[in-house]
Amino acid sequence: MSLITPPPAAPDTDALVDFVVHAQLMLDPATPEPVRCQAEPRLLSLLPTLQALGVFELFTIRDPALATLVRDELTARQARAA
Repeated sequence: MSLITPPPAAPDTDALVDFVVHAQLMLDPATPEPVRCQAEPRLLSLLPTLQALGVFELFTIRDPALATLVRDELTARQARAA
């Protein structure tokens, strides 16, 4: 079982830390599926903040599945905004 527990969603939670914690939960094979299902929408909800901060211009997500998930979500958000 994963030793990482997600922090509570709070306005003062650092978006980058929150993203990393939820990404680790999603990538850890020991994370139970219900926890993974809760982590994904939280992770995706952080993308606009991280994009505004320029995080994806500075860092590359190395896990192919997570990189695809993030890229697809950012693309879908751009399409909805257009």
